[in-house]
Amino acid sequence: MNYIWELAIKAIQKGIDESDIFYTIGQPFSAYMELSMECMNEKDILKRVEINPYYRYFDIFKQLFEPNLNENRETIEVCHDLAIHHLKDIDVLMGMNKREYYIHFIINDLEKGYFGEYVKQKINVFTPDEKKTLANNLLRLYETGEGIYLLRDTVRRIFTSTYIFSNAEEKDEIIFYLRTKQTEQKEQKLEVIKYLFLPFKCTVEVYWENIFGVIGVDDLMKIEHIMNY
Repeated sequence: MNYIWELAIKAIQKGIDESDIFYTIGQPFSAYMELSMECMNEKDILKRVEINPYYRYFDIFKQLFEPNLNENRETIEVCHDLAIHHLKDIDVLMGMNKREYYIHFIINDLEKGYFGEYVKQKINVFTPDEKKTLANNLLRLYETGEGIYLLRDTVRRIFTSTYIFSNAEEKDEIIFYLRTKQTEQKEQKLEVIKYLFLPFKCTVEVYWENIFGVIGVDDLMKIEHIMNY
């Protein structure tokens, strides 16, 4: 990693709150890299990171953070950290297109509770990539209104081995065969997806590891794994 935006994106991918990273002026710092880490191949996300603020932002910092100024050092470091965080946010967002901006804002709204307190409490059971899936499909929901299709699509993307059936003749019912071990975390994910996408008129039946037999689908006709429906 060489740039602050690389560090920020890697922290987000690992589920680490990158706002907790403290950026300090390297003593000394490399003239050829923005991140001044002891190990050039550092893979861990450190809580305190030394950088060279002049590498890309010389015009901004040349008169703000004089390297030889030792007075009010603590205040200088706090101001430096705040400035770098702001520049880092601009850096990260500059690489986004319009839709990615919207996805970023929707994820933020999910985490802040604008989609309900229930979602706010459960949203962090999802990985960063899964949050993007939720946000992208919520955006598609606003654009198309296709709740049932996007419910099915979201479940397929997060539970990748899923079979989905519809029982439209007798009732508006969707059947999910998730083909995965049932855990509390997975249950919470499914409940959030239903909360966000399931139309009021529909019901959902969920099967985890076993399901009823379906003629013509070999995976669902294994004798020891068939249930009654």
